[in-house]
Amino acid sequence: MSRAEAAEPAEAPEPSSRIKFSSPRQIPIVGVVTEDEEVQGAFKSMDLNRVIKLFEETGKDDLEQRQLKSVKKLVQCYQNGFPLRDLAQIFKILNLCAEKIKTQPHFIEPAYNIIKLCGLPFLKKKASDEITYAEDTANSIGLLGDLMKIQNSELRIQICKCVIDFYHAEPPKKHITGYQQASSSYKIKMAEVGELAKTMIQSLELLENQLVEKLWVLKALQHLSTSEVNCTLMVKAQAASGICAHLNDPDPSGQLLFRSSEILWNLLEKSSKEEIIQQLSNLKCLLALKEVFKNLFIRGISHYDRQLRNDILVITTIISQNPGAPMILLIDGKVILALFTYVKRPEKHKILEWSAAQYEELQLHAIATLSSVAPFLIDEYLFYKGNDQVLEFLAWCDNEDSFFSHGNSFHGAGGRGNKFAQMRYSLRLLRAMVYLENDTINKDLCENGAIQQLIGIFKNTISKYNDKEEAILLEIQSDILLILSGLCEYHIPGKEIFGTEGVDIILHVMKTDPKKLQSGLGYNVLLYSTLDSIWCCILGCYPSEDYFLEKEGIFLLLDLLALNQKKFCNLILGIMVEFCDNPKTAAHVNAWRGKKDQTAASLLIKLWRKEEKELGVKRDKYGKIVDTKKPLFTSFQEEQKIIPLPANCPTIAVMDVAENIRAKIYAVLGKLDFENLPGLSAEDFVTLCIIHRYLDFKIGEIWNEIYEEIKLEKLRPVTTDKKILESITAASENIGKMVVSLQSEMIESQARQDVQNEQKVYTKIQATHKQRELANKSWENFLARTSNAKTLKKAKRLQEKAIESSRYGERPPNAIFHRTDIKGLNATVPSGGVVTVESTPARLVGGPLADTDIALKKLPIRGGALQKVKAVKTVDEPKKSDPA
Repeated sequence: MSRAEAAEPAEAPEPSSRIKFSSPRQIPIVGVVTEDEEVQGAFKSMDLNRVIKLFEETGKDDLEQRQLKSVKKLVQCYQNGFPLRDLAQIFKILNLCAEKIKTQPHFIEPAYNIIKLCGLPFLKKKASDEITYAEDTANSIGLLGDLMKIQNSELRIQICKCVIDFYHAEPPKKHITGYQQASSSYKIKMAEVGELAKTMIQSLELLENQLVEKLWVLKALQHLSTSEVNCTLMVKAQAASGICAHLNDPDPSGQLLFRSSEILWNLLEKSSKEEIIQQLSNLKCLLALKEVFKNLFIRGISHYDRQLRNDILVITTIISQNPGAPMILLIDGKVILALFTYVKRPEKHKILEWSAAQYEELQLHAIATLSSVAPFLIDEYLFYKGNDQVLEFLAWCDNEDSFFSHGNSFHGAGGRGNKFAQMRYSLRLLRAMVYLENDTINKDLCENGAIQQLIGIFKNTISKYNDKEEAILLEIQSDILLILSGLCEYHIPGKEIFGTEGVDIILHVMKTDPKKLQSGLGYNVLLYSTLDSIWCCILGCYPSEDYFLEKEGIFLLLDLLALNQKKFCNLILGIMVEFCDNPKTAAHVNAWRGKKDQTAASLLIKLWRKEEKELGVKRDKYGKIVDTKKPLFTSFQEEQKIIPLPANCPTIAVMDVAENIRAKIYAVLGKLDFENLPGLSAEDFVTLCIIHRYLDFKIGEIWNEIYEEIKLEKLRPVTTDKKILESITAASENIGKMVVSLQSEMIESQARQDVQNEQKVYTKIQATHKQRELANKSWENFLARTSNAKTLKKAKRLQEKAIESSRYGERPPNAIFHRTDIKGLNATVPSGGVVTVESTPARLVGGPLADTDIALKKLPIRGGALQKVKAVKTVDEPKKSDPA
C-alpha cells in the first residue's frame, strides 16, 4: 500500500476467537486427538472422503451431530495449516457446511474455524506441489468470495481477515514432519488466478447497511488492489464507480473514505486509467467527490485531512480529462470566474480573512486547478478574458516589486522569498491553453504581446539564475519555449515577432555545457523544448533562418548531434533536413569541424553505421551489402512475417522510414549533394554507396511487400502486371549487385593504396637506417684517425693520392701553383682550406672592454678602450698631442 498503515484511523473491533453463535439449541462437541496421531501430524488419520460422504447422507436422526463432530475433528487435525493436496476436499466440505447454514445455524462455527485456518500458510510435501495443485488452490481461494453471500457478520469478517493474512502470513504453530511451508507469494498469485478480487467487489453490494463488514471488505480490497491483475479484475466488476458512489456514506471512524480513496488511487495507477475515468464520469460519483471535498475543505484541520482533500481534488482533476464527464457543474457555478479571482497581484492595505501564507496556497491551488479545468471550458475562459488576466499576472511575477512568498505548500515548493511558484503555475496554465491549438486563443495571445513578454521573461530568468531554484528555473524556461512554439508553429506573423531576440535565447540554451544534460535537473527537457522552438519559431521565416546561420547556429546543432545521444538525433536531423532547403546552409554544414577534424558528412555516415548496427542490418566486415534482395532489412523486419493489410494501413517497410534516422540522413546528404563531400575515409565511401541508393532500395522493398501480399491473398495478377512486378524486383536486386560491385572496387583500390603507402613508409625507414649507418661509420673513422697514428697516416696518404689524381697530368703554361697543405702543421685531422687574416690593430678595436659603457667613463690607455671624443672632424687633421 502507498500509505503507511500507521496513518489510518482505528480499525473496527475484531470478533473474538471464541464466538458465541446464536442458535435454538446448543450441542456440545468434544474431539480428542491421541498422542500417536499428534506425533504423526494427524494428517493420515483423517479420511476426508468419508466426511464428504457423511455430509451427502440424509434421513438419519443423529446425522447433524456426526457431521459437526467430523468437522471439529478436521479442524483439530489441520490446526497447523492445510496441505495443498487436501485443499480441494477441505473446501468441498466447507462449501457443504455453507449450504447447511441457512437451515442449520450450528454449521456457522465449523465453517468459521475452517476459514480461520485458511489464513495460515499452506503446506506442501513436494516442491512440485505448488504447480500440481495450482488449479485446485485457485478454485478454493476463489470460493472465499462466494461465501461472502452468507448473511453472517462474524463469518464475513473472518473471510476478510483470511484474505488480509495472505499478505501478512504467520508461521505455522508447529512444524509437521515431512511438510514445508508454501512460498509467501503463492496464495497471492492463486487469489489472482481464482479472481477473488472480483467476487469481493461484488460482495460490497450486499453490505450497503453493514458498516463494520463493509470496512473489513475495503481493507481486504486495499491489499488486493496492490496487484495489477487484481486491479484489472476489479475494474471489470465496476469497482471504481461502486466505491466512489459511497465515499460520502456515514462513517464515524473515517476509515471508509481513507480506504476507498486508497483503492481508487491503486486502480488509477495499476489498471486502465481511461476505463477508470469512464466509470467515474457520472453525476453520482462527481457529486460524492464534490461533497467529500467540501466537507474536508471546511472541516478538515489535520495533515491527514489535507492529504485526503488533495487526493480527492486530484482524482476530480483526472476525471475532468474526459470531455464526456458531466462537468457542467462548473459552468453554472461560475467556477472559472471564482478561480480567476485569485490570479491577481495581492493588494496592499486590504483586510483579508486569510493569512498571507493561506492566501498564497489558495492562489497556487486555483491556478493549478485552472490548468486542468480551463481547457475544457474554452468559452468561459475567453468570456472572462483569461489571457489578459494571466499575462497581467505574469507581468507582476516578472517585475521587481518587493514580495515575500512563504513557499510552504506543495505547489509553493522552491518559491520561498520569490515569485517563481506563481510564475511556474501561470505558465503551465498558458501552456495548457496554447496546446489546444485554438486559433482564437492563440491569436488573442499574440495580439496582446505574449511573444515579446515571454521572451523578456526568459531573458530575466537568465539574469536571476540561482543554484537553489535551478530545477524550477529550467522548468519555467522550458514552458516558455513550448508556449512560443505553440504560438508560432502555424503563424508566420508570430515567427516574425519572435525575430532575432528569440533566436538569441535559443542560441543561449544551445551553448549549455553538455555535461549538464546528465545532471537530472531538467536540462534534457529544456533542450527538447529548444529544438522544438527551432522547428516551430525559426524554420519558415527566412530572416530568422539567416540570422540563425550567421550566429553559427548550424555549428551548434552539429555539436549537439556529435554528442551521439539517440534521444536528440531524430529531432536534430529533422531540423537539419528543413534547414538544408536554405541555399546558405550547405556552406555552413561543410565548414563545420568536430573533434579530430571530423566533418559533418563523416559524422552523418558514422551515425548511419551505428543505427544499422542497432537495427541488426546485415553487413560484412567491410560494411558491404550481404543480401542484395533485401539490402535495408532490419532484424525486426526479418522476424516479422508479411501479412495482408488494408490500403490505409502502413506496412512494415513504410513504418521503418519513420522509426529510425536513416531516411533523414539520406535527405541531408542528398541536399548537400553526394559528390565532393569532404573528410571521408574509404569506409565512409563504402557506406555512402548504400546511402546514395537508399530511396531505390526502399521502393524495391515496398514493391516486394506488395508482391508478397498478393501471393498471400491468393490473387493472380494479369500477365502484364506480373511482368512489371518481376521487372521491378529484378531491377532492385540489380541495383544492389551494382552497389556491391562498386563497394568491392573501392575496397580493392583502398587496399592497393594502403600497400603503396606502406611501401613508402618502409622505403623511408630503410633510408633512415642507411643514413644512420653511414653517420656511425664516419664517426668511427674519425675516432680511429684521432686515436691511431697509423690510421691517420693512411688517411693522409689516401687524401694526397685523391688530390694528385684530380690534378692535370701536365701543368698548363703560366699556371700558378697553390699548395693545399700547411708546412709544420701538427694536427691529427686533414687540413682544409686556410685563409690568413691579419688582426685589426688594438687602437681601433679598443680591447675587451670596448663594447661596454664603463669603458667610456675611464681614461683611455693604450691598448684599452676607445677614446671618447666630443666631435669628429672629417676635413682637418687632428693636432699632435701627447698620448693619453
